Amino acid sequence: MKKAVFLDRDGVINREIGDYVFSENDFEVNDGVVEAIKLLKENDFLVIIITNQGGIAKGIFSEKDFWQVMKKLDRILYDGGVKIDEVYFCPHHPDVMSCLCRKPEPLMIEKAIARFNIDVQKSYMIGDSPRDVLAAEKVGVKGILIESNSNLMNVAKLIVAEVV
Repeated sequence: MKKAVFLDRDGVINREIGDYVFSENDFEVNDGVVEAIKLLKENDFLVIIITNQGGIAKGIFSEKDFWQVMKKLDRILYDGGVKIDEVYFCPHHPDVMSCLCRKPEPLMIEKAIARFNIDVQKSYMIGDSPRDVLAAEKVGVKGILIESNSNLMNVAKLIVAEVV
């Protein structure tokens, strides 16, 4: 079985701006992200993004806009010599429609666990909202709540020290 670190996107990977981040111009990677992902990958963790993107359901931006922003992240990570293993996103919002995938529901994490044969006891979810932690804990993954826009390297070092 594999170990994984699940990452929320907005506020954890990129700067939380208080509004939807759907333009490459608004997408700014937080300090320590590239280095943290590199450290996790060097220690045999899968790194998987788990993100709610309710602005799609609200018609504020499209799925294509979402993927354009993710391509920018891919380029930044590639330049840093690292990559994400997978991205799961929920395009729904409760104001528009209900679903089973939006955090705090754990369906996106469950899909990754099944697909990648992940050991939940050796895996973590890092998020900047209690719903991120709740989704993780519903499936036995340790949730770590961080302050929005903080340096991800600090948490990555703690995870590696705890598991390795």
